[in-house]
Amino acid sequence: MMPEELRRGRYVSLTTYRKNGTGVATPVWYAVEGDELYAWTRTDSWKVKRLRNDPRVEVAVCDLRGNVAEGAERFTGEGRLVTGEELRRIRGLLSRKYTWQYWLTDVPAMLVRLGKRPHTGIVVRFG
Repeated sequence: MMPEELRRGRYVSLTTYRKNGTGVATPVWYAVEGDELYAWTRTDSWKVKRLRNDPRVEVAVCDLRGNVAEGAERFTGEGRLVTGEELRRIRGLLSRKYTWQYWLTDVPAMLVRLGKRPHTGIVVRFG
């Protein structure tokens, strides 16, 4: 069951883990559908590399800068990386949630990259 706090938030701090077990938190846009949380990131990002080595994640609702409120609940789960049709679905979910922000960032970036979108989707499933 997806926690209600995650259904309402605008951003989450997504923590992924280095090989030595140290967590690295990054604020991300996300969407929730059913019992899964969806995010995306550049394919060459460190969080993709960390998730390839260790699927454990922790998320907490945060602000745009990644600041998690004191006492905020943290949720642990497992992340998997997706591309292709699943990534297109994630793009659709994010574009509906972040309508103008999404188009202000994704469309110009796509034009600069001549239509290429070097992104990977992240699907998080909880406990």
